[in-house]
Amino acid sequence: MAIEAKVSFMNELEKSLAKNIPMETMAAVMARVADTLEGFEMMEHFRDGGEKDDLLESYISALQVEGLSQKSIDRYAYEIRRLLAHAGMTCRRITVYHIRAYLAYGQKRGLAAESLKGQRDIFSTFFNWLQRENLIDKNPMANIAPIKCPKKKKIIYSETDLVRLKDNCSKKRDRAIVSFLESTGCRISEMTQLNREDVNLEGLECVVRGKGDKERTVYMSAVAGMQLREYMRERSDDCEALFINCFGNRMQPGGVRNMLKNIAKAAGVEKVHPHKFRRTLATNLARRGMQVQEVARILGHERLDTTMEYVVLDQAEIKNSYRRYT
Repeated sequence: MAIEAKVSFMNELEKSLAKNIPMETMAAVMARVADTLEGFEMMEHFRDGGEKDDLLESYISALQVEGLSQKSIDRYAYEIRRLLAHAGMTCRRITVYHIRAYLAYGQKRGLAAESLKGQRDIFSTFFNWLQRENLIDKNPMANIAPIKCPKKKKIIYSETDLVRLKDNCSKKRDRAIVSFLESTGCRISEMTQLNREDVNLEGLECVVRGKGDKERTVYMSAVAGMQLREYMRERSDDCEALFINCFGNRMQPGGVRNMLKNIAKAAGVEKVHPHKFRRTLATNLARRGMQVQEVARILGHERLDTTMEYVVLDQAEIKNSYRRYT
């Protein structure tokens, strides 16, 4: 029930905020509330006459059985419930017109094309599943074309950016986190889930749990290993977590993001966020000659085209490669 309760709460909160504050502010508030709710269990109180949609419940159960991460399941359920609430319909009665109206509503509110594409992809996956399971006769997504998004130029950290970030870390913990993200390419959720026992400082490697609860081994540089040792030596707590906050508890993704934001401000480095470290590592490994299949293993990607989206090559590099091979 906790999942459904949180989804309903976030849905009602967004409806309320949308009437009173700008879209950018609302997105920041929603993200902070979502991070806060991670540590709470909630029970939903249904109003008289309210009922849960059995098809959505079946879909959520299927995703859990398939081993999809809880974070992804929460997001799927959240987006689908918002659609159903906006249309005032159950899954069986949703039509193509309801979905188009909902996406148009999001566009009118100023949602970015990437956000609309994400919603459309979730709805497509959901209704395709319902049709495959013979739970609906007609797929309402059949005539809704994919949403095109303008391609943005991807940016990675320069060597100077990374040096400035590390130089402006006031704590050994912060410097260890920056070096760890830089050298392992871990997702922020993977890093914050790590325990001390998961890390082999002698072998400079550790086992992380990625999407779908899949394990993989990642490696760290000698510098990252040294800074992690220094951080561990100054700790006197008994918390099992690899990285802890000022209260002695496991660091959460929101705490890491805030830490990086403060360091970036002090360092004068723009557009600092955890995922950018993954793109930087992928690009640097590819530039140095590592095979894309090996880069994919490091990042935990199942599809090579996903990995290629992370690799940033400028035109000069492409030209030099062309000259070298022709």
